[in-house]
Amino acid sequence: MTILEARRPSVDLRAARDAAADLLAALGLDLADEAMAATPGRMARAFAELLTPVPFEMTTFPNDEGYDELVLVRDIPVRSLCEHHMLPFVGVAHVSYLPGDRILGLSKLARLVDHHARGAQTQERLTQRVADHLGDALGAAGVGVVVEAEHLCMTLRGVRVPGSRTVTSALLGRLREDPASRAEFLALTRTGPTGG
Repeated sequence: MTILEARRPSVDLRAARDAAADLLAALGLDLADEAMAATPGRMARAFAELLTPVPFEMTTFPNDEGYDELVLVRDIPVRSLCEHHMLPFVGVAHVSYLPGDRILGLSKLARLVDHHARGAQTQERLTQRVADHLGDALGAAGVGVVVEAEHLCMTLRGVRVPGSRTVTSALLGRLREDPASRAEFLALTRTGPTGG
C-alpha cells in the first residue's frame, strides 16, 4: 500500500447526509424549508470532497543535464480543513527542491499539495507531510515547503482577526542544513507578484 492509498478514507454519503441533517436541526435550522431541504446532502458531498485525497502518480524523470539549482513553484492554492473546528483554512504553498538523480514533472508539485490538503488537519502537519512525501519520492538533495494560510476559525469566530495569515515551513536536506540554500529558498518565496 502506498502513502497515497493509505490516506484514502472510505465515505458513507448517506450516513453523512443523515448526520448533517441531525446537526443542522439541532442548531435550530428548519430543514422543512424548501431552500434548506437539500442542504444536508450538499453539506455531506462538500465535506467528502474536502476530506478525500485524489490519488496521483509522482512522475519523475532522469536528471540527464545534472541540473543542481533550486526548482520552485510558488503560490500553489491550498484549501484544507482545521481539525479543531472543521472550518477551512485557505492560502498558498511554495514548494521547492534541489534535484538529485531525478527531477519531477512540475504539475506534480501542485497535485502533491492538493492531495495532502484534502483532510482535517493542522497547517503544521500539512506542511511537513508535503515536504516528507516529496523528499521520500524524489530523493532530492533538499526540499523546502512554506504554507501561508488564513484560518476561518480565527477570522469568522473566536478572536475574529480577518486577514491574519499563518506561515509554516518545513525544510529538509541542504535547504535545512546550508544557510545559503535556505536563505535563497526563503527569499524566493517572498518575491514576485504576490510575495511583494
